[in-house]
Amino acid sequence: QLVESGGGLVQAGESLRLSCKASGMILSTFIGSTMEWYRQAPGKQRELVASRTSGGDIRYLDSVKGRFTISKDNTRRTVALQMNSLKPEDTAVYSCHMVTVGARDYWGQGTQVTVAS
Repeated sequence: QLVESGGGLVQAGESLRLSCKASGMILSTFIGSTMEWYRQAPGKQRELVASRTSGGDIRYLDSVKGRFTISKDNTRRTVALQMNSLKPEDTAVYSCHMVTVGARDYWGQGTQVTVAS
């Protein structure tokens, strides 16, 4: 199970930190998984914002490079998305996604991020 938190309403230029906590799995499963953050804005397709493999390889959507940072805390079984210099176009529902070594995947329920201009 994945549960996100940290969404909200902010002004353009401000920051938010999203967190996704995993539960109901053994620690080695979490450690060996790829963790991703997706977002979906109204009327638009879902897009991959950031990903982190178990080996530490990290990728970002071009439009968030230099502003967003994904991090993983194996001890707490959490993955975070630090979002700085937010823009109105970042407004979306952000969801956490986990892909295990065995190719099973899990989704969180999503958290709303709204950036006012």
